[in-house]
Amino acid sequence: MDSLINILEKDELIIYTLRKLYKEYGYKKYRMSKFEEYDLYVSNKDFLISQNIITFTDIDGKLMALKPDVTLSIIKNTKDNKNEVTKLYYNENVYRASNASHSFKEIMQVGVECIGEIDSNCICENILLAAKSLSLIKEDYILDISNLGIIEKIIDSFNVTTNLRKSILKAIGEKNKEALYEIDIDDKLREYIKTIISTYGPLYETINKLKDEEFYPLIKEEIDLMTAISDNLMKNGMDKRVRIDFSVINNMNYYNGIAFKGFINGVPGGVLSGGQYDKLMDKMGKKSGAIGFAVYLDMLDRI
Repeated sequence: MDSLINILEKDELIIYTLRKLYKEYGYKKYRMSKFEEYDLYVSNKDFLISQNIITFTDIDGKLMALKPDVTLSIIKNTKDNKNEVTKLYYNENVYRASNASHSFKEIMQVGVECIGEIDSNCICENILLAAKSLSLIKEDYILDISNLGIIEKIIDSFNVTTNLRKSILKAIGEKNKEALYEIDIDDKLREYIKTIISTYGPLYETINKLKDEEFYPLIKEEIDLMTAISDNLMKNGMDKRVRIDFSVINNMNYYNGIAFKGFINGVPGGVLSGGQYDKLMDKMGKKSGAIGFAVYLDMLDRI
C-alpha cells in the first residue's frame, strides 16, 4: 500500500485520503452519469457555482448538459425518506468554467451529502468531516461556520421587505456595517445586524458573546446547535481552526441553517463549501432535509 501511495499524484492522493475518511464514517460511494437533462440545471441556475453550462442535443432531440454540479443529480436520484438518513460521498468530474483559468474545464470534485432526517448529530458529523477534510489537505487551514437561522430570525422579528432583506444580507456578506446606514430599517435591527457583522472568532468565545446579547432568547435554539457543533469538534480535537463568521451566507433561496466555508493558506478563495439545503430539497419536490459539502480540487493546484 505504501508503494502505491508513493506513486500517486498530489490530487490523486488527496482524493484517496478523503475517500478513505468518508468510508470510515459510513458514507457510500455515489456514481452518476456524465450528463443530465438541461432543465435540471436551468431551473436551479442560482444554485450553481458557474451559470455557464455546456449543452448538447441528444439523438432524440432532447437538450442535455454535461453536469456542472453533483448535488442536484443526487437530490433528483435519491429516495425521499424523512425517517432515515442516506449518507453518500462522491468523487466526480464536473464541467464548468474554472475559477483559475476562466475557461471550461473538466474538474474533479469530492464531497459528501446526507439526505433524510437531518438532526444535530448529522450536522455535527458533517462539520467535523469538513474540518478533517481540510486538515488532510493541509494543516494550515480555517473553517468558517455560520447559522443562517440566526440571521433569518433576527430579520424576521422586524417588518422588512424582500428588497431590504437582500440589502441587509449583502451588507452581512461583505461585513459592511456602514452600508446599514443606507438601508431604511429600524434602528434596533440596525444595531442587531451590526453586532452580527462584528461577531467573528473562536467558537466558544463567540457563542458566549452572543449569549450576552439582547436578542439571545430569539436565537437560543440556533445557539444550542452551534454549541453542540463546538462540543463535537473539541471532543475530536478539531476545534482550534474553526471560527464562527456570519459573513458566510450561502444563497438563502436554497440554503437554511448551518453554512460553512473552508480555506487553505496560500489558496485565494474557498476550497470547501457546504451547508444545509432543505429549501433546495423543497424546491425540487422533496420532503427530506439535506446537508453536504464539496471540496474544489481545481483550487488546490497552488499548494
